[in-house]
Amino acid sequence: MKNIIRHKSVQLFYAKVRLILEEARSSVVRSVNQEMVKAYWLVGKEIVEQEQKGKERARYGEELIEQLSRRLQEDFGKGFTPGNLRYMRLFYMTYPRLLEGRIRHAARDKSLGEEKREQIRHAARDISTEAGWLNPDLSWTHYRLLTKVESAYARSFYEVEAAKNHWSSRELERQISSLLFERLTKSRDKKGLLKLARSGQQIQGPKDVIKDPLVLEFLGLPESPRLQESRLEQALIDNLRMFLLELGKGFAFVARQHRLTLDGDHFYVDLVFYHTVLKCHVLIDLKVAKLTHADLGQMQLYVNYFDRERRTEGDNPTIGLILCAAKNDAMVKYTLGEDKQQIFASRYKLYLPTEKELADEIRRELQDIQPPEKKEGG
Repeated sequence: MKNIIRHKSVQLFYAKVRLILEEARSSVVRSVNQEMVKAYWLVGKEIVEQEQKGKERARYGEELIEQLSRRLQEDFGKGFTPGNLRYMRLFYMTYPRLLEGRIRHAARDKSLGEEKREQIRHAARDISTEAGWLNPDLSWTHYRLLTKVESAYARSFYEVEAAKNHWSSRELERQISSLLFERLTKSRDKKGLLKLARSGQQIQGPKDVIKDPLVLEFLGLPESPRLQESRLEQALIDNLRMFLLELGKGFAFVARQHRLTLDGDHFYVDLVFYHTVLKCHVLIDLKVAKLTHADLGQMQLYVNYFDRERRTEGDNPTIGLILCAAKNDAMVKYTLGEDKQQIFASRYKLYLPTEKELADEIRRELQDIQPPEKKEGG
């Protein structure tokens, strides 16, 4: 018995020591990444300021970068190619306030005591959670990707979301490529767009978690009229981690082909999730053809059943989402209505859409759902 206790004690001791070392290693990596980001920003700043001294800026700037690259590679290795130096220049130009943060504002605030201002200045050197300022959760690779985003609104959104959700650089690249920001802004007014850009995705109701379209390029399935729902479902299960990333934060997988029995008749919900923020079940039905009125009725059955039979104390009303290859938005609108909507229909795409494709799709939706103008005298 003593040996067992001693063994457990040793295991606990080892676990604690390992945790200390892992946290220290993580802290070191974060610190190194942050110092690299600072250094590259400062290099970019020097390049821009030196370029501004040249008479013919474009030509002078390229010559400057080529010469600087040759000397830096001799002293520091291959990481300072002309291409990387151009990224550093672009980095500084995209984030001119990166190392200022709240330091400047704290120093100017005369209502604060000197000790308090110094505390704020010290904290600001290490971390800022707002877009445009240095964030220790973002690496140089993250920032390189962000500098490629032309829209300031979209760039701010991706910066905030990447830090909040601890996206890897590959996950950030995928979200940018799949036009996540543009998909989330489809039904928002200017005020909603600004809020999304500054604060990231805020989940307050069902509409906040539904994307249209959902981009499923990671499945590797071809666009084909012969695609079967069972194959699509299996591919989503096989790539569940990526599917959860595409669905967004808060989704937890519960079951597939979940059976409902009504007076001896069996019905099957393709995929069941639980949303940890909205506190409700999310039912997903897959349709590889164009959405029909019957599909909406079937989902209404599933949602009603879950609300009456599976909903427990503390749960909010169930959400139903139909993923389809195509849909008539006007039919969906007039079938479901908009008040207290719990059922949604989204298209899925098996490839990454272009910004033009998405813009064209939004225009088509607006044309479909807007009522025809009344003729004068009618």
